[in-house]
Amino acid sequence: MSDQIVEKNKVVTFTYIIMDESGSVQEQSDIPMSYLHGGDDRIFPAVMAAMEGRKAGETVEIVLPPAEGFGEYDASLTYRDKIENVPPEYRQIGAEAEFRNETGESMNMTVVKVENGEVMLDGNHPFAGKTMTFKVKISAIRDAADEEIRTGQVVTDGPDLSTTH
Repeated sequence: MSDQIVEKNKVVTFTYIIMDESGSVQEQSDIPMSYLHGGDDRIFPAVMAAMEGRKAGETVEIVLPPAEGFGEYDASLTYRDKIENVPPEYRQIGAEAEFRNETGESMNMTVVKVENGEVMLDGNHPFAGKTMTFKVKISAIRDAADEEIRTGQVVTDGPDLSTTH
């Protein structure tokens, strides 16, 4: 089992830390997550590429500029309004609101500022426009089941799932 490497159609289990430009930890997951290598669009392509060929137990560090990570900051995704026009539950930093446009597409926005009688909401990812460093520790690698390859979805309770800590 330990001789498996990260390659297409392998289920890779990992934990991660995401740090900003100053090295401060911005997000961390000690709970192992799994994905289908080469078939899961939830993982940044640059992160997948950096994990290619690695083994369980290895830690991979990847620096992602905005273009390869969370995207450039888009000022058009911000919205400002007078506080009296905003429902009370959205008058605090960190509150999240869902907006729909004329075509029915939805966007989540977060209150990022409340000052001078105004509320500012931002639809950008909090890491947009920032170069972020991912530290990924691979904890297990296994062959994907046929169903996982077909659907691109990992079955976490499959009979062949084995984890090592």
